[in-house]
Amino acid sequence: MSKDSSLLKAAWLIAFVTIISKFVGFLRDVCIANYYGAGLVSDAYFYAYQIPSLAIILMGGVGGPFHSATVSVFAKLVNPDDKMPSEKVNKLFNTFLTATFIVFALFSIVIFIYSDEILNFIIHSDNKELVSLASSHLRIMTPVILIGGIIGIYYGLLITYRCFLLPNLSPVLMSLSIIFIIAFSKGDKYGTCLAIATSIGALLQFLAQFPAVKKLGFKIKPNLAIKNNLEFKNLVELVFPAALSSTIGQIYVYVDMFFASQLREGAWTAVGYANRVFQFPVGILVTAFLVPLFPIFSKLVGEKKYDDIKYYFHKGVGLLNFVAIPIMFGIILLASDMVQLVFQRGEFDSHATYMVSQALIFLSFAIIPYVFRDSITRIFYSFNDSKTPFLVAFSSIVLKYILNALFIEKLGIAAITLSTSLVTLFNATLLGCILLKRINLDYKIYFVNLAKMVSAAFLSFSINFVIYRNWVIAPDNWFLLFIKTIVIFALCMIVYTVFAVLFKIEYVGELIERIRNYIRQKFIH
Repeated sequence: MSKDSSLLKAAWLIAFVTIISKFVGFLRDVCIANYYGAGLVSDAYFYAYQIPSLAIILMGGVGGPFHSATVSVFAKLVNPDDKMPSEKVNKLFNTFLTATFIVFALFSIVIFIYSDEILNFIIHSDNKELVSLASSHLRIMTPVILIGGIIGIYYGLLITYRCFLLPNLSPVLMSLSIIFIIAFSKGDKYGTCLAIATSIGALLQFLAQFPAVKKLGFKIKPNLAIKNNLEFKNLVELVFPAALSSTIGQIYVYVDMFFASQLREGAWTAVGYANRVFQFPVGILVTAFLVPLFPIFSKLVGEKKYDDIKYYFHKGVGLLNFVAIPIMFGIILLASDMVQLVFQRGEFDSHATYMVSQALIFLSFAIIPYVFRDSITRIFYSFNDSKTPFLVAFSSIVLKYILNALFIEKLGIAAITLSTSLVTLFNATLLGCILLKRINLDYKIYFVNLAKMVSAAFLSFSINFVIYRNWVIAPDNWFLLFIKTIVIFALCMIVYTVFAVLFKIEYVGELIERIRNYIRQKFIH
């Protein structure tokens, strides 16, 4: 119980700050949608942003290769309760930091010089204005690339020392930067202020992390002491394949961009907004549980306590699924209403709402395999194995292309997100099978609980679908639309919980017992 309590406390803290971060991110997206809609300028920005986002989110963000490698190696070298890191640990930190700075600086220079050629390659369109505008945005955002890996290392150190708050809250700074700069300038014809705000926001993230890392006792002393350095070798062996995996993930995005650019103007913007809506609940859940679980996995692997790994896996993934599954059915039922409420204003019209909601519905099917894949990947990283996730991701590039090609003519924009869901399922299944050769996680427990949850959620969906279809309101009545969305989603969760109790899903009993204990402690005694 004490283990569960510690994990849940960390999860609640991370969930709280991640909710704040995601909410501000939502405000940022609403602001962008209001001023730029789903058209030429927004497409150009989101096409250009894919490369900086690879650095600051996929590689340098929480869960990215630099964060994961730092946690995996440093969690075995430091005691979070120590006041100061040892000289050896500080030297390793500086070696990793210096090497990362050099690599990302070179990468930034290449991207800046060859931005036209890069955007011409990844945007399959005859619209020269789109390519030129995207190239301009990319050059402005090249500082984001330089900062990405460094932020990832800082995230990893802070989380290793159980400082969960700042790494999950600092992305707010980029969102606020975009909101204030766009609002102050009231947008601009070419979206230049949007690209500038993105670079300023990345710099603010770095400046926010720096004092916190310094407070832990780490001192900046650049060096390249890489010869015969076993710990640095371990870091590189983790980072390189994991970075390639993130790059492979980005290749999926470039494949999607290739197909989206063949559709009508605004298609790629719609895919981007669908991903943001999807990541709001799912990102909160995955971050809340996997961020505190990852150092635990790494520590337990070092101590060879495999039964404890199995325990934490089923506890963490089970709780994630318990909340994620009704969210998936809720998205399927309410996608159009949610997108209309959040985005449809200013330049964002009803057709844009239709595109985003269609993409979102098919993307929602990725929730369950997404949770499983990311959880399994953390276990591979804990074994200092980032090669396997890379090879699995690499093996599905062709599958991604084939699925897009098969579905694009009939489904249009929805083909892109449906293929994402199917590829995520493929990767999760393959990783799960490979891990069985290393550690038996007893998937029977997982699938029994999953079947109960899906059954409870489907019954809840069926009941609430009838209510939803018979509750007709005027499309321009925003207040009633908001009330309807909230009430239907709340009913979904309530009915789902009732069925979960009837099906004796273990997490419900634990949750009820915790609430009872809390009430007894606070109000009875």
